[in-house]
Amino acid sequence: MKELLPKQAQDYMERARHVADTAVRPVAAELDRTGDYPWSVIEALREADLMGIWIPEEYGGKGAGVLDLCIVVEELSKACGGIGVSYAVNALGSFPIIVGGTDDQKQKWLPPVASGEKLIAFGLSEKASGSDAGSLRTRAERDGDEYVINGNKKWNTNGNAASFYTVYCSTRPDRGHRGISAIMVEKGTSGFEIGKREKLMGIRCVPVHELHFDNCRVPAENLLGNEGQGFGNAMKTLDRARPGVAAQAVGLAQGALDWAVRYTSERQQFGQSVLSFQATQFKVADLATEIEAARQMVWTAARAIDAGIGNTTKFAAMAKVFATDVAMRVTTEAVQMFGGYGYCTDYPIEKYMRDAKITQIYEGANEIQRLVIGRALTKEAAKATGHLDVKVEHFEEEEASEEVPVGA
Repeated sequence: MKELLPKQAQDYMERARHVADTAVRPVAAELDRTGDYPWSVIEALREADLMGIWIPEEYGGKGAGVLDLCIVVEELSKACGGIGVSYAVNALGSFPIIVGGTDDQKQKWLPPVASGEKLIAFGLSEKASGSDAGSLRTRAERDGDEYVINGNKKWNTNGNAASFYTVYCSTRPDRGHRGISAIMVEKGTSGFEIGKREKLMGIRCVPVHELHFDNCRVPAENLLGNEGQGFGNAMKTLDRARPGVAAQAVGLAQGALDWAVRYTSERQQFGQSVLSFQATQFKVADLATEIEAARQMVWTAARAIDAGIGNTTKFAAMAKVFATDVAMRVTTEAVQMFGGYGYCTDYPIEKYMRDAKITQIYEGANEIQRLVIGRALTKEAAKATGHLDVKVEHFEEEEASEEVPVGA
């Protein structure tokens, strides 16, 4: 249904698809095997003028919206989920600056990201604070014109490939999540070290590292917004970024289904193609329907964010939950349709399943997203259901009857 998209979005789709077919597919399996960073793909994206499209024009970007970002991520992820996230994480890292930075900060850090000359990463999670982001322990203490950062970060996507890092620290531990602040740190800063690289099940071409801060001094002017505004900055950032994860999931699901349809249309059993069996047709019909439903949810959430509609948190969470669950289901079924070949690396389908799993976990585990959705619905209950004429009966608690001993 690309015809329903704005012309600009269709153009981004075509360019991203060309990069995926010519620069991603030929190297995806090798990058999965070696874990090397896809620098050749980043260069292809730069040549296609697709890097940093979400960044405002005055800071070197294209001023494109979250919808355009999602479309590019989906096309890349159809070919390789790891490359999809290696692109999308630059939006995750730069959204905090777009949302909460000053003009000087935007002029300093956004143009190199927009051009693709530099990459950026997002540092929120820690070993002891994943879903409970407000309990982070990394400290930043003001010392004159500097902040001194001490602590560690976990699950930093783009780890050693990035040049800039948005780091969330506690500047007022006594205030809990209201004491969290966002500070920009540049690679090479004294006291800042890239730690161990995680060995991952999937998305292996994108490096995920620990970050270590040992009396790391950064200029106080690197603070985004005011002290204590970091948690709100992170939540606004994640609301904008979650449709991108959902788009990655849609791309993985569509890519896996495309492979499954191709394989089953050629694989012969009992004198006919596997796709000719009604059981297979029913399966691919259900999977294709779920993928299209997920895609429309992603596009709707992205459009809502671009339009500045309030309370997009719920819609971003819905898109993320639904699309990532669909991706896991589709990729698992695709492996099944490949039979034994789906379980070995002769075909790329097993990689799709490995890449899909993480989408249910990062940028807010799906269990947390369901909690977010449930709380939003609870808050909206009176407004959403006030027009219903219903009487809820409450029964008085019956008096407990005296128990008669058995055998009395």
